[in-house]
Amino acid sequence: MKTKKILAVMLAATMTMALAACGGSSPSDKTEGADSKSDSGKVYKIGICQQLEHEALDQATQGFKDACEEKFGKDNVTFDLQNGQGEQANCATIANNFVADNVDLILANATTALQCAAAATDTIPILGTSVTDYATALDISDWTGSTGMNISGTCDLAPIDEQEDMLLEMVPDVKQVGILYCSAEPNSAYQAKLFGEALDEDGITYKEYTAADSNEIQSVVTSAVAECDVLYIPTDNTMAANTEVINNICLPEKVPVIAGEQGICSGCGVATLSISYYDIGYKAGEMAYDILVNGADISTMEIGSAPKVTKMYNAAICEELGIEVPDGYEAIEE
Repeated sequence: MKTKKILAVMLAATMTMALAACGGSSPSDKTEGADSKSDSGKVYKIGICQQLEHEALDQATQGFKDACEEKFGKDNVTFDLQNGQGEQANCATIANNFVADNVDLILANATTALQCAAAATDTIPILGTSVTDYATALDISDWTGSTGMNISGTCDLAPIDEQEDMLLEMVPDVKQVGILYCSAEPNSAYQAKLFGEALDEDGITYKEYTAADSNEIQSVVTSAVAECDVLYIPTDNTMAANTEVINNICLPEKVPVIAGEQGICSGCGVATLSISYYDIGYKAGEMAYDILVNGADISTMEIGSAPKVTKMYNAAICEELGIEVPDGYEAIEE
């Protein structure tokens, strides 16, 4: 009898400790509506792995942070922002450290960051942004719109066929197109394939030029401008970080560049079909709130995309190359 009484006391104490550990995180605290602030007292810790620094990725990160602070409340969310400096090994280390720190969610900004986060954990929610194609990045053959994993996010792909139409608008007398990208970025290869197919449909010849890393860009671009009338650069992080090198080669040779995103166009392009990286980052932040506070199932969340695309042009480079910009384009602000 005495033993039973002791066990009962121990059980009651254990239950009391368990309830205290829950800290008010009952379902009712998490379902007050998408615009309510978390009042459970929990401070959510989010690890952000940004593949490297350049304008587009910076905007996506800022959009994500702004959305999270708005949705969670500034006092209810903290960020551990780490930069991979364009190196896969760095991104892998960052992701593994986030797992060791037991963060509540990981934002993987760009493809390599996403792949490293996916390799590091299959339990912590992972949101990608600035990723072109999740099926390619995650090697998913039967794509349905969601990953079926602990991963969702937003993509940065503008319609490839419209980008090819834009190239023909800007350079109607094109004879051969050079498609320039980094071979280490699988989503760039995916875009290059789609762009090549669009060119095939219009009977335009093209050649792919790939650089394994930034050290090869100068020699590869020099070869490309010697053989092509115009270059197309998809949303490629390595190229985005080296637009000055590309422009210093293309501009003197009067070879225009059609860019997959605004940051590249600002540095070396004549035109782009632009999306807002801030917007796709912001959308990812809204998704983070739905997952962590509203209990949304990340495995079934469809990949989000930019709400709109805009035809934009680089006025300075177009003027220097003597390119007449068609109607319907907006100048990129300097």
